[in-house]
Amino acid sequence: MKNIVFDLGQVLFKRDPGKCTPEFIAFFRFIRSQQLPAFWNEYDRGTLSYEEVIGELCRHNACERAVAEEHLRTAIDRQEPVRATERLIGELKAAGYRLYVLSNMSREFIDFLRRFPVYGLFDGEVVSCEEGLCKPEPAIYRLLLDRYGLDPSQTLFTDDRPDNIEAARAVGMHAVLFDAHDPEATCDELRRMLLS
Repeated sequence: MKNIVFDLGQVLFKRDPGKCTPEFIAFFRFIRSQQLPAFWNEYDRGTLSYEEVIGELCRHNACERAVAEEHLRTAIDRQEPVRATERLIGELKAAGYRLYVLSNMSREFIDFLRRFPVYGLFDGEVVSCEEGLCKPEPAIYRLLLDRYGLDPSQTLFTDDRPDNIEAARAVGMHAVLFDAHDPEATCDELRRMLLS
């Protein structure tokens, strides 16, 4: 294996639930559902603007615009690195692996996440809002492979959503499902596979 590809949300970055109010958690409960609402996918795809998604969040949650705006801003600003994944990425980089991002992420979120030092360890990225494509669409996986000349048989992808894992395998990549509830366990599994 030469190339390791990471999803971002719930894998490398997430919000600490202990720092979030019950109201905030309830507002974004749809994020953990198996099927995301169409409007959130379009926000990730870059075809729905920040202002437009606030309107959709108001309708989805039957709330005032100021409430939706405050919760969305908090959702962005509370993102922080998952320490276990951050450590693993540093170890993989030191071991000589090429590291890449493949993520469904809106413009406001990705702009915030790129400020963290760990983001500078990646050798390349494909982010949905910049490409007009979203996982699990096969085209976004092929775009990553083609853009960086990656051999799928030498490329491992980790993501917390099973459908995204299946799509990676369908284009010939190796894939490991990331357990967002126990990141240490998945990071230890990857460490055994790649660094032992």
